[in-house]
Amino acid sequence: MITINLDPDRIHYKSLEPAIEALKDGGVIIYPTDTVYGIGCDIFAAPAIDRIVEIKKRDASKPFSFICQSVAQISEFAIIPTWAYRLMNKTLPGPYTYILEARRSSIPKKMLGKRNTSGVRIPDNKVCKILVEALGRPILTSSVNVSGQEPFNDPALIPDELARKVDVLVSVGPLISDASTVVDATGAEPAVIRLGAGPVVW
Repeated sequence: MITINLDPDRIHYKSLEPAIEALKDGGVIIYPTDTVYGIGCDIFAAPAIDRIVEIKKRDASKPFSFICQSVAQISEFAIIPTWAYRLMNKTLPGPYTYILEARRSSIPKKMLGKRNTSGVRIPDNKVCKILVEALGRPILTSSVNVSGQEPFNDPALIPDELARKVDVLVSVGPLISDASTVVDATGAEPAVIRLGAGPVVW
């Protein structure tokens, strides 16, 4: 496992090259977001998704969320109601996860739950921005934890038995934040599923 220790004020493409290459090679990485640390991979890397399910001891039938670089890219993978376009353009990038109906032809089945929905994010975070743009495809995102337990916001506290199962760990030190606010955008109006770091501004 490679660890990349970064100054959050000095983040650039070159410093993230090992993480970028790991994603392109179908690997699994841990990385900071604008809320908590995430564990992720290329959404089209099926073996890597299986690894994340195993690492987190997660129910494989639960849908995963993913990070995109723009609302336009989200629309390639999910159906966005007109009202949700306006709200997403108002709140993203930011600490929100939007639950949307997936475009089955675009999203791998392993990413979807029984409802054919998936969560989408555009974090206000330079590491996420560089990784997604460099990969050219969305990145799976899930909190770094064993399913059902509290997420790790400090890479120094991640147990070795978990950390050594990933290929690259990108650290900017401890993060002090709540998880993202989760908004169900599959209906006629927004429904807050979980209130987190993102305020309700609608």
